[in-house]
Amino acid sequence: MTRAELEHAIRAAGAICGDRELYVVGSQAILGAFPDATGVLVQSMEANLAPKNLPELESLVEGSIGELSPFHQTFGFYVDGVDVSSVALPVGWRERVLVIDTPNTNGYRGLCLSPGDLAASKLVAGREKDLAFVRAMMRARMVAPALVRERLVQVPNLSPDRLATLEEIVRRLASS
Repeated sequence: MTRAELEHAIRAAGAICGDRELYVVGSQAILGAFPDATGVLVQSMEANLAPKNLPELESLVEGSIGELSPFHQTFGFYVDGVDVSSVALPVGWRERVLVIDTPNTNGYRGLCLSPGDLAASKLVAGREKDLAFVRAMMRARMVAPALVRERLVQVPNLSPDRLATLEEIVRRLASS
């Protein structure tokens, strides 16, 4: 997904749900900080968006422009409506979002996770593709391992054992 496609997704999702602000919480949030990101960082064809002020309408967004919808078939990407409370995020993440507000978003604003918060969220999710994503972020110097460790400590409800495991993963990813 390109930055222009993400802007299109923000505009379309906002128009469908009537919310002027949408959180971008999946991998495409990287485009908020790095509009020209490439490779594994932008290979996903889905934008994970959550209406900020009307969260109950996330399913309307997904049902309208989600996977296999006419929107998806026409444009080659889709929107996955998400409940932001179901995403593991560090305390304070809302204060660190990066805003996409361009003529292409037509008055709708994408509130993208900061790189550190995105990396922490991906690590907690722990899928192989998430680990590859964080590795690519570190290799491209989009996020420092120390910041990722700091953000992991701020994720609520991580047990000490789980936190230690994730910190070890950060160490391994940073050295690979």
